[in-house]
Amino acid sequence: MIKPLEYVSRIKPYVPGKPVKELERELGITECIKLASNENPVGPSSKAVAALKAYIENGGELCRYPDGSGYYLKNALSQKLSSSSGGAKVGGEEIILGNGSNELLDIAARTFVGPGDEAVMASPSFVVYSMGVQSSGGVAREIALRDYTHDLSEMADAITPKTKVVFISNPNNPTGTINKKSEFDAFMKRVPDGILVVIDEAYFEYVRDPEYPDTLKCFAEGRDILILRTFSKIYGLASLRIGYGIARREILEEMNKIREPFNTNSLAQEAALAALGDEAHVRYSLEVNEEGKRFLYREFDELGLKYVPTEANFIYIPLDRDSKSLYDKLLRKGVIVRPVGPKELRVTVGLPEENRRFIEALKASL
Repeated sequence: MIKPLEYVSRIKPYVPGKPVKELERELGITECIKLASNENPVGPSSKAVAALKAYIENGGELCRYPDGSGYYLKNALSQKLSSSSGGAKVGGEEIILGNGSNELLDIAARTFVGPGDEAVMASPSFVVYSMGVQSSGGVAREIALRDYTHDLSEMADAITPKTKVVFISNPNNPTGTINKKSEFDAFMKRVPDGILVVIDEAYFEYVRDPEYPDTLKCFAEGRDILILRTFSKIYGLASLRIGYGIARREILEEMNKIREPFNTNSLAQEAALAALGDEAHVRYSLEVNEEGKRFLYREFDELGLKYVPTEANFIYIPLDRDSKSLYDKLLRKGVIVRPVGPKELRVTVGLPEENRRFIEALKASL
């Protein structure tokens, strides 16, 4: 039997949450709600849906390969970023599109990390960082969180001559915490030239804290930084798999050498382009999220349940009991959440009725 590379065989695969319909069939229940994958419960922009319908109804050239360069979406992103980044100009050649920002994380690891190289990251954080590094034969240097937040000082201390990349999730998944401007700026001053800092900002649109770092400022200063964002979260286009990265042209030229030529499909590009212009949908999604957070905080307080205040659209719950057992109890009541550790759960902020349903099931399960 053929054997994989040794460092590939050591990778622990990412296990996604099961689809609602599959779980309903398995458990013999109906009307499940999924609060496990940090999707936008509001759904996609109506403008994005209309764009998809129009594209398909007009023929849409579905028999043709998509625009491999993503010209129109990159141009729209360039205009939006340049007008909202405090003067930082972002050109189309400084944007890369991906099959979700996940693909761009993997491309960054494969471009800049080789066998024996190191990458620094936090733990717990998004598991795809270590997977990408390990699949390149690299070594993931995981630094424990401090107060549920990236310990940027310790992460800077962990940088060695072997370090090629540093991954930072801000807000962090699964804890929902952020590193603020002062600590991020102090960290960047300690990072030597020639090390790529990957800032995963998948949830940045949800952040309300005015001290959130302006990473585009570092980009404008010419730093070795890759800023990753996505249309999967607040834009509600998770199933279409499209995200983007911002970096100096020289960095993206190297990443584009191993990027698949048609990695983002035409439907995703059309929907993302329409969603980008629907600011009302973004504002409404934010309102729903803030209302949901306030409700869940109040209910957790009444239950005496510990939780970590979040800057994202999910809440991290440290427990005094086994998380898998509580997850199973909630599952049998038709509520899907995410166990993210032996005594930790993560729950997505849902629509008002979904949040109420979750709390009812939680009270019964506790």
